[in-house]
Amino acid sequence: MPEPIRIAIVGIGKIARDQHLPALAKDKEFRLVAAASPHGTVDGIPNFRDIETLLQAGPEIEAVSLCMPPQFRHDAARAAILAGKHVFLEKPPGATVSEVEQLKTLAAEKGLSLFASWHSRYAPAVEAARAFLAAAQIKTAGINWKEDVRRWHPNQAWIWQPGGFGVFDPGINALSIATHILPPMFITAATLDFPENRDAPIAAQVSFRSADGIPVAVDFDWRQTGPQSWDILAETDKGAMVLSGGGTKLTVDGKTLHEGPEAEYPMLYRRFAELVRERKSDVDLTPLQHVADAFMLGKRNVVEAFFD
Repeated sequence: MPEPIRIAIVGIGKIARDQHLPALAKDKEFRLVAAASPHGTVDGIPNFRDIETLLQAGPEIEAVSLCMPPQFRHDAARAAILAGKHVFLEKPPGATVSEVEQLKTLAAEKGLSLFASWHSRYAPAVEAARAFLAAAQIKTAGINWKEDVRRWHPNQAWIWQPGGFGVFDPGINALSIATHILPPMFITAATLDFPENRDAPIAAQVSFRSADGIPVAVDFDWRQTGPQSWDILAETDKGAMVLSGGGTKLTVDGKTLHEGPEAEYPMLYRRFAELVRERKSDVDLTPLQHVADAFMLGKRNVVEAFFD
């Protein structure tokens, strides 16, 4: 087995602690040798305040995993690529489509790997849903992605700022699955609900259709308490499909066809290791483009103020 890839993690927040650090701890393809964050540290390895200091004074690394908010990811990724490092981008890969396109071009010029990760695509029932829909005629489809922002993003001010995506931060997870299992589609209309004291939406209703005219109705909402809803539905000639639990369970006409445990981030790092070993990139920007289109086409609707 080749030597482990020496990797540093940048941005020690909730997603890094909940997902990235546990995945890296169990992955023999990687060796976590450093971390950089203005607000957190990782025990047992050198820690730095920012990626610039890490790249200048830190231990030798081959790759970085960037887990900071999307507004700050471009400059960090660019610095890493210019320093000769492979880059893993937490979702969403950037604050704009064009900045990630530039990173993609730069990585190609330097012969380095850039991975725009979409963790929800690696949920256990997604591939089974994709296979089912490929063999069926889809009549209509829909997405209901509703959760409690206070539970999943407590006191995270960046997510309400421009470039923080608001409800599209979880919503883009749904779009990453939908663009993987449904025919290509585009937005025809959208309404975005902005709290009067916030710069990002708390809810969104988006209408898509495919080139063949299949309608896809999308409902994102961050105000749902109690049970959370992460469902993609499709009416087909072979039955009513529901991909629920964020992609963990597939049913057709109420019968369970596939269900499995979550292993998204270990699979992401397995994919990143493959890319690094082969010096290839994987940068699908379709979900991010859909979000950009929703902001471009969407009607702004001001709703009551939101407070954590």
